[in-house]
Amino acid sequence: MKTATPPNRPDYPATLTIDYPDRPLNRLTTFFRIFTVIPIAIVLGLVAGGRIDLSMASGLTWEWGAGGILFLPVLLMVLFRQKYPRWWFDWNLALTRFGNRVAAYASLLTDVYPSTDEEQSVHIEFPYPDVATDLDRALPLVKWLLAIPHYIILVFLGIAAFVCVVIAWFAILFTGRYPRSLFDFVVGVYRWSLRVSAYAFLLITDRYPPFSLD
Repeated sequence: MKTATPPNRPDYPATLTIDYPDRPLNRLTTFFRIFTVIPIAIVLGLVAGGRIDLSMASGLTWEWGAGGILFLPVLLMVLFRQKYPRWWFDWNLALTRFGNRVAAYASLLTDVYPSTDEEQSVHIEFPYPDVATDLDRALPLVKWLLAIPHYIILVFLGIAAFVCVVIAWFAILFTGRYPRSLFDFVVGVYRWSLRVSAYAFLLITDRYPPFSLD
């Protein structure tokens, strides 16, 4: 259940919620989750982009995929043109949603296989920014640096979330349920990470991310 936000503390521009599976989860796919996630993880990797450098052998470089989250092009457009092309924004939003659906499935937060385009139980929203009024054109140059305290905390939160997923794996196998407290913590870590990404790399807001799982 989403907690009401006080009037003097509006929601952060990037929001993430994941529906709690209030039902018995599939024990079989949970047991083999590390294997069942592989096909969709490969698809995500191909969409996110990559390369194989064969220069040592043949002088060839093989590129695949679409290149992942657009960061440097957006930074340059905001800096020099005060513009965030809408289709770049739509691409970043769609890829962020897809990546989080795969992450939610891998973390046992859902037993529904991730879709490449449907929202399913993972809900992510962030608004299209009006660059001229919402963004400082020079701030993207240093956002990644300003977010360093968050990176440090997220390393430890990520370790804790991994431990929670392992515990949840055993819990689901024996009870069919994902303990609610563990579920909320793992979702909170993903939410924190999303807000940092929205600020430092997606560049959709200049509001500094809160140090909070809520």
